[in-house]
Amino acid sequence: MTADLRYPIGKFDPPTNITSSDVHGYIQRIKDTPEKLKKAVEGLTEAQLNTPYRPAGWTVRQVIHHVADSHMNAYIRFNWALTEDSPRIKAYDEKAWAELSYQNQVPLEVSLNLIANLHERWVHLLKSMSEEDFNRNYIHPEGDKVYVLRKVAAMYAWHGDHHIAHITSLRERMGWK
Repeated sequence: MTADLRYPIGKFDPPTNITSSDVHGYIQRIKDTPEKLKKAVEGLTEAQLNTPYRPAGWTVRQVIHHVADSHMNAYIRFNWALTEDSPRIKAYDEKAWAELSYQNQVPLEVSLNLIANLHERWVHLLKSMSEEDFNRNYIHPEGDKVYVLRKVAAMYAWHGDHHIAHITSLRERMGWK
């Protein structure tokens, strides 16, 4: 059986019962994401940064910029859910954002620094939340799906690990040290 390069750590499988201990683990993983991303791309050449992590996939550069875009949206969604009652959030076309041509001119350090600073703020927010806060939710306009913040924390802990694995598994397959 061939590994699915789209999901090197498997698809996100939302837990049904999330404890306070689980939430603390998600917060730690979110906190660790910036440093792990930085290490994942450390020493890569421009050509390597412009290599797709899989056939027809995003380049390493696009993956890093995507994490910045995605996690900014997640942080904003947490704030909406904490300040409004079940707000309907704004969706965005992540593929179109990742393919905006200006992204190729943005130095990778800009997005890596953005992710580091964003995650520092996000972790402060997450650590300040009560058990009740983690039960708040928002509504995604695609299918009117309700997202409870406790599961969103799990999803973004996975999301960071997922994209780090895209890069580290590419490095491994290509023999890039």
